[in-house]
Amino acid sequence: MADKISILIITYNRAADLLDLLKSIASQSNKVEILEEVLILNNASSDSYSEVIEYVNAHPELKAKYILSDTNSGVAGGRNKLMSMAKGSFLLVLDDDTVLTNPSDLQKLSGLFDEPFFKKANTGVITMRVIYYDNNEVQVTAFPHKKYEKYASTPRFLTSYFIGCAHIMKKEVLSKTGLYPEDFHYGMEEYDLGYRILNAGYTIGFDNGVTIAHKESPLGRQANYKKLQMQWVNKSKVAWRYLPFKYFVTTSVSWAIQYLRKAKGHIGIFFASLLQIINIPLTEKRKVVSKNTLEYLRKVEARLKY
Repeated sequence: MADKISILIITYNRAADLLDLLKSIASQSNKVEILEEVLILNNASSDSYSEVIEYVNAHPELKAKYILSDTNSGVAGGRNKLMSMAKGSFLLVLDDDTVLTNPSDLQKLSGLFDEPFFKKANTGVITMRVIYYDNNEVQVTAFPHKKYEKYASTPRFLTSYFIGCAHIMKKEVLSKTGLYPEDFHYGMEEYDLGYRILNAGYTIGFDNGVTIAHKESPLGRQANYKKLQMQWVNKSKVAWRYLPFKYFVTTSVSWAIQYLRKAKGHIGIFFASLLQIINIPLTEKRKVVSKNTLEYLRKVEARLKY
């Protein structure tokens, strides 16, 4: 098999979760033939990862490399580091609190881009089906379409964005798009890269043939108000960079309302963030996507207003 998979995992203070993920990878059939490597970046955790290191050393068939970072470079920075190191033709990106659910998952993923549906559409990145680990229900927030009710029963479709916790990407895509935006410490980095992927002539897809169980662990996650603040600012940046001006306005206003509704205080952060957003047109270059990309976004029923 010429085309192999590099699995990329960023971890922060979730050693037990990561160990479960590695065990699920070790249980995969044909892993020796399919895997190029497993790259693990510890994003400056304070917890001990001794059990993870022991497991990696005891399982050379995983071809795992454990990297300890001196600083927390965030999701985007961490993924960029691993993507730059990866040698596989396909990059399988998984959150450290996910697990593969079937021994044939890697086998299925290795041939996914050769499926006629995705091959004809020149698909560059595909999101898998994501369920909650505890109850096996679909994680709607990890479903790559805002019209969940309409698309929930569709086994595969083209869409406008991909989900960070579980997706597979052709490495060749990055040579045309570049990496994630380094100024996004957390939130909306997939949208930024996704628009560049679409504008490079690729499509984005979903396939439910592989199911990933997501623990949605609270360990290592940002406080809710801080998470909302970063999502608001970053989504506004994305809208300014890639979409017509009206969507920058609607996105900024809609997320401001969302912040006020859900943050439950932290008004000082609200006004500081508002000032950041007002300054976006003064500091950010616009790289509005092509007419063809906008037509694609409308065809797949992308939600652009916020």
